Amino acid sequence: METYRIAIAALALSATGLVYIAQREGYSEQAYPDPVHGAKVATAGFGTTGADIKMGSTLPPVRALVRLRADASEKELALKRCMGEVALFPREWDAFVGLAYNTGSTPVCLNNERSGPSTIVRRLQAGDHKGACEAILLYDRAGPVNKPQDRCSHPDNRTCRGVWTDRLRLHAMCLGEPVQ
Repeated sequence: METYRIAIAALALSATGLVYIAQREGYSEQAYPDPVHGAKVATAGFGTTGADIKMGSTLPPVRALVRLRADASEKELALKRCMGEVALFPREWDAFVGLAYNTGSTPVCLNNERSGPSTIVRRLQAGDHKGACEAILLYDRAGPVNKPQDRCSHPDNRTCRGVWTDRLRLHAMCLGEPVQ
């Protein structure tokens, strides 16, 4: 049972958090088009993107795991910079890093208008940890939202239900509830 939170500077993604990301992303040795952005964002390994990943690239399993950890570390550094001096349970940290791995760290750090901190960051800095976990559910889209059905959480959405399932799991992880 967790009894106290740890200063963010001392936190690192746990093995459980890393395995969660790997399972969620799945593995592909061969690069494939990003589900939202298409072939302009080639993806390989465990959700790895970047200038060195192009359509036709391959990322063997061991290299993919090394890259997964390196990519997750980049997200951790970005989150530590934007969240400031907060203390979190390791499960909360795992959930926020998992979210950033999927959405990018910028959306987790900044609000949509890029004019200030995100809801997650504002709530954490105010000491509202439960509210910060609840804010994970705000990340319910994969691409533009032109109508309510474009939101992954909408019951009629048929294109990104997996995103919503992931958000529900990260939310549960953050709160310390069983992850389905």
